[in-house]
Amino acid sequence: MFGVPQQSLDALELPEEDVAPTLRMAAAVKLYEMERLSSGAAAELAGVPKPVFLERLAELGVDTFRLTEEELRREAGLG
Repeated sequence: MFGVPQQSLDALELPEEDVAPTLRMAAAVKLYEMERLSSGAAAELAGVPKPVFLERLAELGVDTFRLTEEELRREAGLG
């Protein structure tokens, strides 16, 4: 499945229908963590709404607050 070695799939110990969503979430989280995807793009890759993705990041201990001071001012409507 998906070019993933069977041994790796077996190690996940997941029902077949949970493998793809699990791998998509793992990839999205890691790519977000590496700053390769925005939270919105990562949520889209994971196939979940952005608030759900942000919640999952928090559960995994991944920092979700990465705005620069300028971005924060812009988001707050101050600049």
